[in-house]
Amino acid sequence: MIESIHFENRNHESLAGVIHFPDAGAPHAFAIFAHCFTCTKNLKAGVNIANAMAASGIAVLRFDFTGLGESEGDFSETHFSSNIEDLIDAAQYLEREHEAPAILVGHSLGGTAVLAAARDIPSSVAVATIGSPANAAHILHMLEENLDHIREQGEAEVDLGGRPFRIKKTFIDDINSQSVQECIAGLRKALLVMHSPLDATVSIDEAANIFTTAKHPKSFVSLDDADHLLSRQRDSRYAGQVLAAWANRYLDLPETQQDYPPHRSKAVVVSARKQDQFLSYINADGHPLLADEPASYGGTDKGPSPYDYLSAALGTCTAMTLNMYARRKKIPLDGVTVATRHNKIHAEDCEDCSSKAGKIDQFDRAIQLQGDLSDEQRRKLLDIADRCPVHKTLHNEVDIKTRLDDQ
Repeated sequence: MIESIHFENRNHESLAGVIHFPDAGAPHAFAIFAHCFTCTKNLKAGVNIANAMAASGIAVLRFDFTGLGESEGDFSETHFSSNIEDLIDAAQYLEREHEAPAILVGHSLGGTAVLAAARDIPSSVAVATIGSPANAAHILHMLEENLDHIREQGEAEVDLGGRPFRIKKTFIDDINSQSVQECIAGLRKALLVMHSPLDATVSIDEAANIFTTAKHPKSFVSLDDADHLLSRQRDSRYAGQVLAAWANRYLDLPETQQDYPPHRSKAVVVSARKQDQFLSYINADGHPLLADEPASYGGTDKGPSPYDYLSAALGTCTAMTLNMYARRKKIPLDGVTVATRHNKIHAEDCEDCSSKAGKIDQFDRAIQLQGDLSDEQRRKLLDIADRCPVHKTLHNEVDIKTRLDDQ
């Protein structure tokens, strides 16, 4: 879920932003994403990163810095220091309206800005940079052809990424006055540095500079062959997923590891407390999961319901079976999408059911097949879907033995 918002900066200018919320349940933390120099909040990589983090339960605020995108203000009057101020103002907005941000993420010069702003955002416990320079002065190489003119005339219109921007001498002076290296050395927060070794805009040497200057805890993740803007969707989604997994380590989450039952080999173990309503902690042969009920049923919606898991079992088994069959028979199936819904229906409404009284369980399973398939191949795959083991289990007689376990 995405919500459009506006907040005032300290100069009473309205800054435009959006917040990505998790689709289900309340977020367990808030983050701010800072875009690159002259970019806007609509940078595709930023959108994908925010979506990936929201999918893991972290709400993310993306916003336009002063004078960019849909935000008010004159870009020519801004500088690196004003970007830092905008970040602090964004954090204060989140603290007033939702929850103070625990995570700061910045791309390119936005990452340099979050490194400088972090000390003035006390709620932040984790900071991440993506393709960022170690010092704000790195940006001056983009203005190299115009620097003399700006210094002599006080300002100049420069072309940045095919768009004209007016840059003033005050911007240059402010950049040169910054000491982000000192901020990195005194960060005192968890740091994640993400960079591509093939980044042609900001050298990976900048990432090395950030990493070696920072104190522990710190981590580095290579973005392999990604470009500077993470223009491929798979690169930005990967960055967002890694960010979320890394940040969770430093968040004070209510669902800590001790809430989950101990691992039992080849078993699914569930533990639940009376005071937690329907919330249940699952250890599925070493894989931690949550189960819950939606708020409309009196739950807290922190995880799928038991019937959601049953639907997931049928859907995943169907997809696995179809892909396995296609591999064996060399059918040009590229992928499978299975949407499964569970319902209770009146038996009399089921034409193929032997029961004619009361209610029965019905699973509505919609299968999408991707690939250059003939009609005969599609019909055969539809027939194979009914042969997946979970499908057979649901149709067969099931024996459930229940006992008290004093261990």
